[in-house]
Amino acid sequence: MTLEPAYDERGLVPVVVQDANTGAVLMLGYANDASLEATEETGRMTFWSRSRGTLWEKGEISGNTMKVVDMRLDCDADTLLVRVEPAGPACHTGTTTCFGPADAPSRDGSYGSALSSLWATITSRAAERPSGSYTATLLDEGVDACGRKVTEEATEVLMAAKDHEAGAGPADRIVEESADLVYHLLVLLAERGIDLKEVEAELNRRAG
Repeated sequence: MTLEPAYDERGLVPVVVQDANTGAVLMLGYANDASLEATEETGRMTFWSRSRGTLWEKGEISGNTMKVVDMRLDCDADTLLVRVEPAGPACHTGTTTCFGPADAPSRDGSYGSALSSLWATITSRAAERPSGSYTATLLDEGVDACGRKVTEEATEVLMAAKDHEAGAGPADRIVEESADLVYHLLVLLAERGIDLKEVEAELNRRAG
């Protein structure tokens, strides 16, 4: 193992887990030498459960695993920061982070945790192609199928907006169809091997 934490008297080191894409702090856990070795071997975050006294791979039951991007120690080597790409919510309550609801705005007022979680799930499906997954099926069918769904959902957004304008449909339908459009657009990006970060970078470039 390359890291050499300054473990406490119990042989543990606190682990701060951060989303590598959004920078959001997801959770706090504890690790020992064995759990860090398991993390390095699998590439997925593994903790030491203090209550059960055993190794605990995040997502081993829920499927909300955490792919480790990098690990680093603080200046005193007694706290570990792990940056991950989460495949779903980090908290057992179903929220993206253990430090607030999934839709809570950040200090700058932005909303990005739900999008980041969705992207992590889609990229996980792209890598693993699990049987029965709608996302995996779309990806297997290629760019034409993914592109058709983007076109269909964009049309649905327009129709919902026109219905709302005419007083014939609720605003909720625009929201629902927009969510479908965003999802299918992200699937298309994944099918083409384009990272969402590239789109974010382009938006930042345009914003100056």
